[in-house]
This record gives sequence, C-alpha cells and structure tokens, in this order.
Amino acid sequence: MTDLMQGFPPAPDGRVTLANWRKPPFNRWAFHHVRELVPSADIPNDPGAVWALEDVPTDLSGVRVSSGENYIPFNAFLEKTQTDSLVVLHRGKLVFEDYANGMTAATPHILMSVSKSVLGLLAGIATADGRLDPEAPVADYVPEVKGTAYEGATVRNLLDMRAGVMFDEDYLATSGPIIEYRKSTNWEPLAPGQHQMDLRSFYATLTERDGSHGRPWHYVSPNTDLLGWVIERAAGRRYADYVSEQLWRPMGAEHSAYITVDRLGAPRCAGGFCATARDLARLGRVVAEGGAGIVPENWIRDILTGGDRAAWGASDGWENYERLPIRYRSQWYVLEHGSPMVFAIGVYGQSLWVDRDSGFVMAKFSSQALPVDKERKMLTLRAAVAVRDFLAG
Repeated sequence: MTDLMQGFPPAPDGRVTLANWRKPPFNRWAFHHVRELVPSADIPNDPGAVWALEDVPTDLSGVRVSSGENYIPFNAFLEKTQTDSLVVLHRGKLVFEDYANGMTAATPHILMSVSKSVLGLLAGIATADGRLDPEAPVADYVPEVKGTAYEGATVRNLLDMRAGVMFDEDYLATSGPIIEYRKSTNWEPLAPGQHQMDLRSFYATLTERDGSHGRPWHYVSPNTDLLGWVIERAAGRRYADYVSEQLWRPMGAEHSAYITVDRLGAPRCAGGFCATARDLARLGRVVAEGGAGIVPENWIRDILTGGDRAAWGASDGWENYERLPIRYRSQWYVLEHGSPMVFAIGVYGQSLWVDRDSGFVMAKFSSQALPVDKERKMLTLRAAVAVRDFLAG
C-alpha cells in the first residue's frame, strides 16, 4: 500500500474515506484528521486562560508492565498498543509525553467512547445548576422517546448504562441496528439509494427492550447520544457550546476541541469528541482535583463511591475485565485496586486514567487494528497501575 493520503490526489489504495476510516491501516491517519471526513462542531477554548502544565520530565524506562507471564518495558508497551500519543501528569505536573504516527502536542485525536466520560462531567455541572435532574424520566426532557424502548427510563438509567434497551454493541457487525446508527451519525456511508438519516430520528427505531430499566449494566452507545439531547434541552444550548462554556474554557484547555455531528447538527456524544492528549490530561486533572471548582465535588465523589457493584457483576463487563473489582457510575469506570482508579475507555485503544489520591493522570490515544482488543485493553490497565505506583515511589 502507498502512504496514506499522500499525493494530489492520493492514490486510490492510500485514500482514507468514510467507508474505511475506522479500519486499519486507514485509521492511523483518520483518527487525527476526523473533521476532514465527518462534519463537526467546534468547541472553543479560551486562549487567554490556559491551565499551564509545569514540565518536569521523568524517566519511565524503569516501569515494567505485566504482559501475560512476562514483564515488558514501558516503551514496548507503547509500541504494542499502537500508541499515537500519551501524556502523564503527576500532582498537576507534566512528567511524560510521547507522540508518534505524525501526532504532536497540538494534534487533536478522536476520543471514541472516552467522549462519554466528558458528558458524564457535563451532566454533573448541569445537575448542580438545577438544569438537570438525574432521577427524572428522560421523556420529561425529550418527549420524542415516548413509544420507544426508552419510555419510562430515567436520566440516571442512561448515565449508568442500565436502560432496558435492546441494542447489540457489536463493532464488527456488517448489518443491523448498529450500522443504521452509524449512518444516522454520518459515520458510515449510506447504501445506494438509501434515504439520508439523522441521529434523533434513529431513536424511533429502538422499540424493543431486553429487560426493565434499572437492569444490570448493559453498554449501549445510543444512551449517551440521547443524554446529549437531554442536556441540550435542559440547558437550552447546543451541546458543543455548552461544553465550551461550562467545561472546556473553565478548565483551561490549550486548544479548541471539536465533536462530530449528523446532518441536522446532533452531536455524537458517545464517541465523536476530538481533542489533544494534553487537553484530555487536563480533563483528568479536573477529576484528580475533585472537580477543580468546575465540576461539583460531590459529583466527583459520587463517581468514586457510587455505582452498583452487583449491577456490574451481573453483566458481561465483569468477565471482559477479568473479574476485577470495578463499578460504573455516570459514564465512568472505577477500578478498586489500591486507591480507586477512575478511568474512561474507547475503542481502538483510547483511554484516560485518574487516581485522585496520588494525583496521577494518564491520557492515551491509539489507532489499534481491532475496535475491542482485550489483550491490549488489559495491558493498558496494568500499565496505568504500574506507572501510578512507579511515580508514587
């Protein structure tokens, strides 16, 4: 294959398109050029109020990461997990960063489902402002879901992935609702002659349930996009504008972010957020500092201590994470391994790790070949724990 997107125009076998952008090797280019493929809405930062990161370089070559029966050095972990960029903060200081695959400190990269955790913080802000009631029915904000599988669900059911909605999150499927979902969000090309779709209309097709609302944890990305719609209605603002005003500007982001949108401007809150690794680390710093006066401290505390362990244990998530002690709350995972590690995960290797007790933050972008790669996911989890413990001394 020729080099990706080189030449004027690029050669056909090196051309990244809407049909191949999430597949290897095309994702190696696409994941940090998303706005050239999918329409997006800008999320401005405030250049005059950047949260400065003191640079204190730290040698992490002594970190060893458990890989099966062996331990591998940190640089081997980065290579094995197809890392595009990685930033580590310790007690607010920038101690390590690494960029590959054409990435720089100023390059935005797609967060995939780490986007959900951004929304989880914004929901806490909207709740504190009195705009959002997590216990209210979703239909109070979005009456359009009446008559769908979401009727009777609460905002909290969506936040904790416990809505009884039948939806198979099979990233390798070639047909079915998940494909139509992607088409509705502008992430997948339409079939020849197919009518143009949009995200909000897609919810009318989700009419079947696989359990009652409040069921065990069940990962459904459309839940988060619906939460975005709820927040827009509650705040009376476009999601991108509300994120900028309430989170991105106040937290001192160094660069503007952006989020993909459908043909009518509906944001892909479940996976379309794009930002730099440093700014994702800054978001983690907000969590590490108890909300930093931006997100309510009681919301951060609830993420750390809330969540139903039984709801997780009765789900497939328990097995997928090797039966580790994990809970899920407000679009965040919590690993109870030593001091609690709060984390966010996205397909193809995106992640954010935060330990409040030690002031540890690790933001990682990747362009792995598979959307879900359990070996590399668990390797990254063990790496986060290893780096945290190494920095703690």
